[in-house]
Amino acid sequence: MTAPLRLGIAGLGTVGIGVVKIIRQKAELLRARIGREFVISAVSARNRDTDRGVALAGYEWEDDPVALATRDDVDVYLELIGGTEGAAKASVEAALRAGKDVVTANKAMLAIHGQALAEEAEAAGRAIRYEAAVAGGIPVIKALTEGLAGNEISRVMGVMNGTCNYILTRMEKAGLSYDAAFAEADGLGYLEADPTLDVGGIDAGHKLAILSAIAFGARPDFDGIELEGIERVTIEDIRAAADMGFRIKLLGVAQRTGRGLEQRMQPCLVPANSPLGQLEGGTNMVVIEGDAVEQIVLRGPGAGEGPTASAVMGDVCDLARGLRQPTFGQPADTLQEATRARSELPAPFYLRMALLDKPGALAKIATILGNSGVSIDRMRQYGHDDTTAPVLIVTHRTSRVALDEALTAMAQTDVVAGAPVALRIEHL
Repeated sequence: MTAPLRLGIAGLGTVGIGVVKIIRQKAELLRARIGREFVISAVSARNRDTDRGVALAGYEWEDDPVALATRDDVDVYLELIGGTEGAAKASVEAALRAGKDVVTANKAMLAIHGQALAEEAEAAGRAIRYEAAVAGGIPVIKALTEGLAGNEISRVMGVMNGTCNYILTRMEKAGLSYDAAFAEADGLGYLEADPTLDVGGIDAGHKLAILSAIAFGARPDFDGIELEGIERVTIEDIRAAADMGFRIKLLGVAQRTGRGLEQRMQPCLVPANSPLGQLEGGTNMVVIEGDAVEQIVLRGPGAGEGPTASAVMGDVCDLARGLRQPTFGQPADTLQEATRARSELPAPFYLRMALLDKPGALAKIATILGNSGVSIDRMRQYGHDDTTAPVLIVTHRTSRVALDEALTAMAQTDVVAGAPVALRIEHL
C-alpha cells in the first residue's frame, strides 16, 4: 500500500471538525477506495481549550498556521480558517512555497487573490483544491473542470447562499416581513458574524467569481460583479411575484455576451415552476449551460458540517490519488482579463413604486417609460393609503440601460415616493 497521506488542518470550526470525524469514522472506507491511509499530523486553531465535541489530544498542535503549513510531516495543508487576508492567505502561500498541496474552503480568498495564488501554485508544481468553497456539498467545481471540460459554457447561474434562500422562503411560506425572517435566521445561527456577507450578496458573489473564472477562462474578477442584496425585498414583493407566477431568489448569473463577460448577483424573479423557483430553504442550486451538454442542474446542501467536510475530503482523496490540475481548470497564465459587460442582454423587469396620490401620476410614469423605450406588459395597483398608492409594473424585454434611464427620470418627478424597486425576471 502507498504511504499514508499526512494532513495538517488549520481551523477547527464546523468544517474542520467535520473533516476530523470523516477521517476517523470512515478510515476503512477511505482505505478501500483510495488505497491509502490518511493521517492527521497536526492541527491549529485560535483556542486550544474550546470544547469541540471531539478529542484532539492525540494530535500535535501549532498555534501558528504558517508553522503548521510548513511542517515536514505535512503533505497536504487544509486551510479552513477563512478570510481574505491574514493567517489564511499567509499560511496558504507558505504551504505552496514549502512544496505542499492545499485544500481550502475559502471562497473569499480565492475570489480576491485566486489569480496570484494559482500562479504561485502552478509555478511550484503544486495544486490548490477548493470544492468546498462553492455550494457546499455540490460537486460543481469538479463538474466544470472535469465532467464538462469538453463544453463551451454559455451561462452559469444559481442560488448560492442558503441563508438568503431560507429568508426568502420563510417570507413566502410564513408571511414574515424581511426583518422577522432575518431575525429568525439569525436566531438559528445561519448568518455570518457580519450578516451583510450573506444578505448583501457578498458571500454568493465570491462563489460566482470562482465559477465564472472556470467557466469562461477568465481571471477571477469579484469587483466586476454587479452586486445587490435582498435587503430591499418586501413581503409585498414576495406576494406580488407569487400572484404573477414567480418567486424571488438571490440569483447569480455569469454569461459571455458580445460586449464582454456579464456577472451579476442580485434578487431576480424566476418562474415558480422552474427548478430554481421550486428551490426552498437553505438548499443551493447551480445551473450550467454548455454547447454539448445543453443544460444540467446541480442541487444539494450549500453549507453545514457534513456537506462541506464531504467536499473537502473529495479534494483530499483526489490529491491522494495523484490527481492534479490547474487551479481554475486551465493554466493560470492563459486566463484572460475579461471585459466587463453590465447586464447587456434584454430581459423583462418587475417594478414596484409608491406613487403620490396626485392626478396624472400614473400617466406620467407610463410616459417616462415609453420615452425611454420601455414597454409595459402588465400593471397592477394594490390599494392605497391617504397619500400613496403602490403600483406594480412588469415590462416587456428591455435593456438595463433603458430601464435605468427611466428610473432616473422618475426620481426627478414629483409623483414618486421613495426609490422604486426594480428586479430582473430571469427565464431558464
